[in-house]
Amino acid sequence: MKILGIGNAIVDVICKVNEQYLIDNELTKSTMRLVNKNEFQKLLSTLRIEETVSGGSVANSIVGLSQLGNEVGFIGKVNDDNLGKKYEDGLKKENVSYFYSKKKEILPTGTCLILITPDSERTMCTFLGTSGKINENDVNIKTIKDSEMIFLEGYLWDEGNPKKAFDKAILNASKVSMSLSDSFCVDRHKQDFLDLVKNKLDIVFANEQEFSSLIDAKNFTEVISFAKSLNKVIVITRGEKGAITIKNNLVFENSINLNLKIVDLTGAGDLFASGFLHGYINDFSIEKCLQEGTNMSSKVIQILGARL
Repeated sequence: MKILGIGNAIVDVICKVNEQYLIDNELTKSTMRLVNKNEFQKLLSTLRIEETVSGGSVANSIVGLSQLGNEVGFIGKVNDDNLGKKYEDGLKKENVSYFYSKKKEILPTGTCLILITPDSERTMCTFLGTSGKINENDVNIKTIKDSEMIFLEGYLWDEGNPKKAFDKAILNASKVSMSLSDSFCVDRHKQDFLDLVKNKLDIVFANEQEFSSLIDAKNFTEVISFAKSLNKVIVITRGEKGAITIKNNLVFENSINLNLKIVDLTGAGDLFASGFLHGYINDFSIEKCLQEGTNMSSKVIQILGARL
């Protein structure tokens, strides 16, 4: 198997809102906030659902990799409930091997409200449910070792059982890639993420804000300088400025695709990772990897939802 993803198994509930809705509910645009079940239900009761689809950041990337013709798998915790069954079916339909045997859990399958404002930005409110309870017993060593690379998400990292699952996966993997996921996520786990980036990861995905936050950079020059010192593959997306990769002491840049009809930015980073990793595991040049990432990202932002 080319790549095994490990992440939150989340069902996305996509809704359109205006700017005032975010203000009224004290939500910060373009970020992800964790909510409890009651908060989630309260928000949902005020919204009209546009679409419901299996999601989760790394799972979206893994589906993208499958669509590009790669043999891939995913580990993520769901409950044996209606949404859990839909989630598993959604992965199987995309030819993704699902390495998790669902069973009755105390908490339901995780759900994420994706709130899309008129400028196409997405703001997320996530009730992790049982997805946030992944533990080391959910991670099979043989499955890890049978993969050329694992891909992890910062959203999943937390003290206790999720950290043990992370550590077990990293310890047994041939190569480790990870997305920092979200600037709030970085702020919550800064020292732990810094340790991962410095000592345990081979490939790191982040946007400019996330990486700047990680090292408290005053400017992008500091980001470049730090990334060069790591001697790893650091992939940074920069919105309208395109994306760059720092590999050892070299910097590769790629601009955005122009004249796109942007509908929804949900999944832009996830599908960028799909394209980049597709190129990387198939021995493309770094320039070609960046272009593959840009192409996948360009496609997904022209549709509703995070999957093509």
